Parts: sequence; C-alpha cells; structure tokens
Amino acid sequence: MASDVDTTPLVGRADLLVTVRAALLDDVAPGHTAAVFLTGESGVGKTRLLREVGDRLSDSGALVLYGSCLDIGDASPLHPLRQALRRLDAGPAPTAEASVRALLAVFAEDGAGPDGAGALLERVSRGLSVIAGGRPLVLVLDDLQWVDRTTRQLLLYLLAGLGDLQLSVLAAVRSESLQGAHPLRRVLTELRRLRSVRVLDLAPLGRAGTEQLAAAVTRRPLAPEAAEQLWRRSGGNPFVIEELSRDLRDGRDGLSDTLREVFLARVDALPQPAHRAVHAVAAGVEPVEHWLLARVVELPEQELLAAVRAAVSHRLLVGTNDGYRLRHRLVAEVLEDELLPAERALLHRRYAEALTSVPAELHQARLAHHWRLAGQPERALPAAVAAAEEAERLYGYAEAHRHWSVAVDLAEGLPGADRAALLGHAAEAAHHCGEYARALALLEELAGADTGLPACELHIRRARYLAAAGRSALAEVEYQQALDVADCTPGQRATAAARLAELLLQLGRYADAGQRAREALALAEQVDGATTEVVLASAALGFSEAYRQDPDAGLAVLRRALATAERAGRPEDVALAYLHLAELLTGPLNILEEGVVVARRGAERVAELGLGRSYETRLLAIATNGLFRVGQWAEAEKVLAAALRHRPSGADAVELLLARCRLSVGYGDIEAADRDLDAVATILAGGGARHVIPLLTLRAGLAMWRGQHDVARHAVQRGLTETRSDDLVILAVLVWHGLRAEAEAHASRTVAVDESAVRRLREIADRVASRSERAARPVRYVVDGYLALCAAEVSRLDRADPELWALAAAEWDHRNHPYPAAYSRLRQAEALLASRRKTATAGKLLRRAYQMAQGLGAVPLTDEIRALAGRARVALEDRVPAVAAGSTGPGGEELAALTTREREVLAAVAEGLTNKEIGQRLFISERTIGVHVSHIFDKLQVRTRVQASAIFLRSHG
Repeated sequence: MASDVDTTPLVGRADLLVTVRAALLDDVAPGHTAAVFLTGESGVGKTRLLREVGDRLSDSGALVLYGSCLDIGDASPLHPLRQALRRLDAGPAPTAEASVRALLAVFAEDGAGPDGAGALLERVSRGLSVIAGGRPLVLVLDDLQWVDRTTRQLLLYLLAGLGDLQLSVLAAVRSESLQGAHPLRRVLTELRRLRSVRVLDLAPLGRAGTEQLAAAVTRRPLAPEAAEQLWRRSGGNPFVIEELSRDLRDGRDGLSDTLREVFLARVDALPQPAHRAVHAVAAGVEPVEHWLLARVVELPEQELLAAVRAAVSHRLLVGTNDGYRLRHRLVAEVLEDELLPAERALLHRRYAEALTSVPAELHQARLAHHWRLAGQPERALPAAVAAAEEAERLYGYAEAHRHWSVAVDLAEGLPGADRAALLGHAAEAAHHCGEYARALALLEELAGADTGLPACELHIRRARYLAAAGRSALAEVEYQQALDVADCTPGQRATAAARLAELLLQLGRYADAGQRAREALALAEQVDGATTEVVLASAALGFSEAYRQDPDAGLAVLRRALATAERAGRPEDVALAYLHLAELLTGPLNILEEGVVVARRGAERVAELGLGRSYETRLLAIATNGLFRVGQWAEAEKVLAAALRHRPSGADAVELLLARCRLSVGYGDIEAADRDLDAVATILAGGGARHVIPLLTLRAGLAMWRGQHDVARHAVQRGLTETRSDDLVILAVLVWHGLRAEAEAHASRTVAVDESAVRRLREIADRVASRSERAARPVRYVVDGYLALCAAEVSRLDRADPELWALAAAEWDHRNHPYPAAYSRLRQAEALLASRRKTATAGKLLRRAYQMAQGLGAVPLTDEIRALAGRARVALEDRVPAVAAGSTGPGGEELAALTTREREVLAAVAEGLTNKEIGQRLFISERTIGVHVSHIFDKLQVRTRVQASAIFLRSHG
C-alpha cells in the first residue's frame, strides 16, 4: 500500500540529494565502491531521503535493493541483505530470479568448515555481482544503528574493494543511538578513512525551512506568533514540525506542548480498528508484514485495509512494500505505557503464534523476542536456541552470545530446561567474541550449579578463559590442577598439557613450553581425533626449538601445525598457529618483513572465522610491532587503527595497548602512553614476564624523555625481578634502558648515579651474553645489537667512546632498525663533540640522525638532536623557504619529505579540520595529531596551518 508520507514537499534537502546521487553513482568509476551514511536524530527525515535517493538512482538505471535492520539487537546475521533479496524475488518483475534464489539458498547451507565466514562473504559478493548483471548495484539500508555484526563485516568487506562488483551503499543511522561503545561507531570510523565513503549528518531544518514545511502542511503561511512557537517547540525536526503543523491546520491548537500528548491525541482520534492496528505495529518488530499484522489484529481484510489507511492518513503509520512501520519510533515508547501488561502480553503472543505458523530462519530471533514478552519462556527458549545456533553457523559469535544469554535467562526455573548446557554454550560464545569477563562469570555460575561437570573439564575451561583475560598465573595453576585430577581422561590430559604448553610459550618460558609440548604430543598419540592438541603442542614445540636450537626446524614444525589447523578447520587452532608463527618471525628470528605479511594474512583469515575481536586484534598488534621496528610508523598506525575498532579486552587488549604505547613513546605523546600503560597494568594482574617486562621497559623509556631518571631506574629494577622468562631479547632491552637511565642521570647531574645498580645491570648483561651463546643464531643476532647499546651506554658514565656508538649504529643498520640506529648516531656525535675532535664527522652524523628521526616522526629524539646541533652550531638542513622551493619544481617535490601519515594529516588540515576532527577521522589521539602537525610545519618550513594548506593545494594542482 502506498503511504501519504511523501505528499509533503522535501524541504531543505535539494543540495543534499544532488550530493548523494553524485557520490553513489555519477562519481563512481566502474568496478569501484562508494558509500554515504546519513546520520541524524529521530524524525529528521533520513528514511524519506533514502527513498527519494533510491528512486532517483533506480530511474538512472541502477539496481536498488532495500533492506532494514531489526530493532532487537543482533537478531539475525545478514538480515537486511536477506530481506532485500526476498523483496526483490517477490517483486512484480523479479530481476535475475534464478540468481536471487541461488543466493538466498547460500544462507540456508551449513557454513561450518575450513572456508569459514570469508568464503561466505565472497560467495555473497559473487552472487550480488551476478544479480546486478553489469548494472550499478545500490544497497539501501535503513536503521543501521541496529545492524547485526555479520552485516557490519560484509559492509567492511565490500567497501574495502574486496568484492568484485560496482557497489554503492546508502544507509541511515539514528545518531542518538551511537553512544558509548556502540560497535557501529568503530565501523564508521574505520570506513571514514576510505576516500569513497562519506558520512553526512542530516541536520534539523533552519528557521526558514521550518516555516516553509509548516506552510506546506497547513496550506497557508503561519502567523509570526505561531511560527515562533512552532520553531521553538519543534527544534527544526521535520517530523515534529509536520505533527504540530497538522494540529494547527485541523484546529487542534489546544493540545499540550509535549510530543507524548500529541501522539496520544492522534491515536485517540483514530477509529477503533486503526487504534488496534497502531498498537499492534508498535509492539511488533518493524517492518510488520501485512499478513502478520492481519493475524495479530484479527480483522477482516477490508476492515484492516481501512484501519491501516486511517493510521497512515493520521501520520502514525507508514506503508511500504514490505510492511508497516511507525512514522516515528517515539510513538512506540508513548503507546507502551498505554497498554495493560496483559494487553501487551496478548499482542506478543499473537505475533509469536503467527510467526510459528510460517517457519523461517529469519523468524527465530523474532519468535524468541515475542514469546519472551508474551510470558511464555518455554516457547521462547527453543527459538532463542535456534537463533543462537544459526548465528554460530554463520560465525556470528557476538550474536550467538546474545541469544545464548537470552536462553539462559529464559531457562531460569523452567522445568525440563537444561540450563547448565545453555550456560556452557553462552560461556563459550562469550569467550569466542572476546567477552572474557562474561565468559568467566558464566563458567563460575555453571560450576556452582552442581551440574556434575567433571573437575578436569572445569579446570581446563577456566584456564582458557583466564589466559585470554590476561590472568596468566592463575591460568597456569588451573592447567596444573587439571593434570593432577585423578579422574582426568587421556583426552582431557592431552588437552591440558597442550594448552599449558601454549600458555608457557606466551609467558616466554620456552624451555618449559617445549617440555610440556612433547608430553602433550605423546598423550595425543593415545587419543583419537586430538587434532587441536597436536596443533597447539606442535606450535609450542616449533617456537621453542626455533628459539633455543634450530630456527629452520622449528619454523618447519610451526608451518606444519598451521597446515594441519587449516585442514581441520577449527577457528581457534588456525588462529593460534598463525599467532605463534607471526610472533616468531617478527620477534626472536627478526625476519620482520615476512612476519608482518604472515601477521596481516593471519588477521584476515581469523576475521573470516569470526574471531576478529580476539585473535585478529593480537595478530594486528604483532604486525604493528614489526612495522614499528623497521621504521614504518605511519603504516603501523593504520594497522593499529584497524585493530582498535574491535575494542578488545584481556590479553588481546594488552598486546594492542603495548603496541600503541611504543608508537606513543616514539612520537612523544606522553599522555596517551601514560594512559595505555596504566590500562595494561590494570589488566595484567597475574600476568607473566613476557608482558610485564615490556610494560616496565616502556615506563622507563617514557620517564627518561620526561627527565625522570630515578623513576626510570625504579621501573627497570622492578623488571629485573621477573626472572621466569627465557626471552633474552626483552631482558636485553630492559638492561639497555637501565644503563641508559644511569647514563642520562650522569649527564643531567640532577640525580646521582646508582653504582650498585650499574654493577647489577652489567652483570645481567654479561649473563645475557653468555646465555645467548646457547640460543639460536638469529636470537643471538638480535641480542648482540642490544648488548652493543649496553656497552656504549656504560661508556657514557665515564668518557663516552664514539667507537662503541659507531659499532652500535652499524649493528642496527644491519638489522634495518632505524630508531636505535638514529639514537646511536646522536650519541656518537655527542661523544665526538665532547672530545672536541672530528666536528665535521659529528655534523654529518647529526644530520643523518636528524633525517632518520624526522622520517619516523620521533619527536623527542628529533628535539634532542636539534638541541645538540644548536649547542654545537651544526646546521641540520638547508633553510630554504617553502614558497621559493615550490616555485622551482613540480608541486609534489614540496611534500617529498613527508611520511604517508603526515600527508594524510596535511590533507585534512587543508580541508580545514581541527586536530580533534582529524584524530577522529584517522582514529588516533588529538595529541598525536598535534605532533604530526608540528612535524609537518618543521619539514615544510612554515609557521601556520594556512601556509601548510597552501603548499598542499598547490602541490595538488
């Protein structure tokens, strides 16, 4: 049925219509993607604009698919796309009918297997391409604030250009819903970084637009007093303007000023059948299909049509091809209080009974919703379980967790319900989607329910959840208790041993990990189907052997473990195999480029398997660390931003926060680094040396840049108490920071050197050197670089030896680590200048160090280089005015000195954005943006944003 929603003119949106059409169709190159996300408050006109733009795009030859999201949370994976395809299939002239039904059939297939969610997304992309048949495809999505997680992943996949079709997305988002940690905020932040994506805020109408719309509704200009009152009461919201204007037109000017009264008055004015229809739609999950509404209100067909027509004419309902929805959801909030509890329960029961009579996957979540609100948990429970199982089949672990949690609540006190089994499912789903605290709480509830859960199984599951939450010490205790339980089966014993080996690996106790891994492999041989245990133990053994003995043999074991995991197709096994392979390559073996590639490839793979919030985050943190070491800080920031959209928790958050902190310390963003370190310290209660030592090392580095050398010394001394780690690399880094803190104290003359601390640090450095002789050659190679820095720092305590610093610089040049190489050149130049010899050489060293530090964006290091150069009167670069330089060559040469990230920041500056706005767009802190802007000014030799913007605009024609 057609609605009269479009009979009023579209006021104040003409320019926006042109802009959106151009962004989605006219300016999109063949084979490319584009998106426009319309945000705005309720009633501002988003849905109307979607329809107007969609109609215009359809008239221009595009294939437009309309879908809307359910308002009961993560109800059904890919619901809006499936809804859009069903509408297309049911249309008067179905487009590519066979292709549409073939794609719909994909959703009914069992998605389990090694291909995972990634294969599903790829098949959806191919199916859409076939349906489009060469035409531009536009996906119009309403109420995106309720979008399910799987659809969010599909949008990211398609708009990143991973699908093979020309796709445009137009979506409406209720801005007041995007508060706090709403997941769509992270998605929009990530998508904003794509040039083809625009987020447009649909603002309320201005005073002139309000009067124009009101005049169209009332069919006459308003008197000045009435116009002023309408403007004040409506705030420019088109929906409220129309409602109040219609009151004025129809002589209902004596109504209360509140919208609630307006809505109630409108409902009370309806005929009784229409009154029933509006209440029914308000209780439903929109859109409410016509057949469904007919079953709920139980009216004859013609009477129902007349009732709906009356509700539409009274501007309470909107009729579309797929059903009915309220003109504004505020109506539902108003009407909810007008029904007795028994009346509300009756409406929900009728909905549930009607949906039960037409079984469909899409109905399971709605069935659970309505049966629950109907007060019939025994009927809501099977639907909630079915919805959870469907979500898991499509790797929608967040949706599954929600539905399992609903099922747990429904089973409370329900005769015959196996609440213990539901608790187990809910805990496991929470673990998979990164809700580790929730997983532990559910497990403890299960343990206290006297369900007869075997003690060994309980210890293993608790240990898994504790380890993921970052509470490693407690997890180790739980695994050991599992192995000590007398009734532990061979399979459970193999599981506990394999997972303990993997945990010890995470703690940096490589010798213990190797020993436990061998025990686990021996136990796994006695158990059929122990693929997971073999993968975990092999990964731990391979890492241990590669670190301690034979890198090639260890790598081969790890690669075989990954291949085994891929064949078996269990998501967590695949994720752990990728994780340890990437860690080994980027860490001890120092094969950084390959390690970064493996980490990023693994992140993509585990995201396909539904483990984005957990293992994808950790893999991206590994990639960030590798990029940081090779000096690609701007790229590291981008990877970090991609990981942050998941808002991880537990051990996943620790890895990511430490990675971000390294960048913040390097950039000189002291406040951001402090916040991250405090957060890590909070999470790491019961953590191991592998995380605690890097935490304290970063604390020391941060304190030194602040001139707090005693604080740095204290952090290092605390770190030296963490002795249960075989990781010589992180220990060598800590010792270097300790000796550097003492050297800085000596140079500053503000804090006395602690001679006993220096002796202890030198002894530990000697022990590290001795122990590294028994480690694999690549490990020795990395450790030797840090030991070279240690020896050079010791020389600063007496009379700095430039030769030791030259050796350190050469060591880090060979390892392709620009930051310590630049730092070493600074100290070498400092030593030469102190000895008053080879000043020309010192100048060259300072210029080289300055160039390297500038390229990284390392502001504190750059400042120290500048300070030394100023004291020595060394010119670090030719001071050529930027305008003059730009006039002698191609425009792009002016920006050649900027990093990729600095160019992105400059482009945003040229748009007139503030530092806060740029930070929101690039998903980094406002303080870090300020660092980048200062760096840009220095490189371009300008003093203002206007001058910098002029250079950018000139260089881009």
